[in-house]
Amino acid sequence: MSKAMEPDLQTPLGRASGKAAKEWSHPSDNWLRGFVLDNRASLGTLAVFIVMMAVFMIANPTVFTTWYLYSSVLTTLPVALFVVVPLVFVVTCGEIDLSFPATMGFASWVFALVVQAGYDPFLGIAAALVTGTLLGFLVGSLVVYGGLSSLIATLGMNFLLRGLIQIINEGKSMALTGLADSPAYKIFSSQLFGIPVQIFWAIAFVVFCALLYNRHRFGAQVKVVGDNPDSARQMGIDVKWVRVKVFVFVGIGAAIAGCFSVMINFTWWPTAGDGYLLPVLASVFVGGTPTWGGIGTVVGGAIGAVTVSFIQTGVVAAGLSGFYVQFFNGLIIILSLLGHKWNQARYR
Repeated sequence: MSKAMEPDLQTPLGRASGKAAKEWSHPSDNWLRGFVLDNRASLGTLAVFIVMMAVFMIANPTVFTTWYLYSSVLTTLPVALFVVVPLVFVVTCGEIDLSFPATMGFASWVFALVVQAGYDPFLGIAAALVTGTLLGFLVGSLVVYGGLSSLIATLGMNFLLRGLIQIINEGKSMALTGLADSPAYKIFSSQLFGIPVQIFWAIAFVVFCALLYNRHRFGAQVKVVGDNPDSARQMGIDVKWVRVKVFVFVGIGAAIAGCFSVMINFTWWPTAGDGYLLPVLASVFVGGTPTWGGIGTVVGGAIGAVTVSFIQTGVVAAGLSGFYVQFFNGLIIILSLLGHKWNQARYR
């Protein structure tokens, strides 16, 4: 063997030197390319949102250049974000949770009862969080330890809890006008420099969940369990407990969303949470979290929630009737899913 053909034993495997290093480099060696590859699902969702807003802006620039429009969206958007982000964990784990609307309604009902009884709203928030945690654990236990399909079991729990609320309250709402003078309202649901305070809490929640998903052991376990449960067991991961925990997390998120919903409207309705089922699920999938589990994106889910929230407002503000809302909802969802299908490899 000639010297030119001899392998270089001094150079670590996978590295090149001289001319070869210039000719080939791993995509991650370029930070920009690596960032795009690692976040292509989120960036794809962001691109859809930018194009959609550009179309709305062209259709009615007068409306879309006023702060009032954005303020109205930012007022209610946090309610969706508190549920969308935990659902990313559930879908990544290979499950689905359709009980969150009723959990949201039940936890907010507990919050309203505590406040109506004259107790501090902070105590009501604590009671709602405990309620959401217990309901999430109940739902997760039915799916994991009961061996039920998450689709059917959570749908059944949604009807069961909603029916229980309606039976006890007989369709009556609760007005909580005293919330406006409470410290809890000023901290969680007032305005700061004309910006709804709740959006700052929602952003903090999204950042926390993104770190939990991408940097914490729990997030890594969720991905492994969703990708290959057998391998997860061999790695020493308690697969069943991880699956239960993601449902508990959704219960906590739904409880927070319910409390914010009541504080925004000063009223609790027996149907609280019902209108969030389809928009929240659409936000998760529009955001780039696939249905087969193992991978997902928290930031993409948040951007998906922003996109879905602006659809109804944008369609009406653009001069179209409300009949077009469902059409554009479906159009944006289908285009986003097609974009994600072409943009990332399907691992399972």
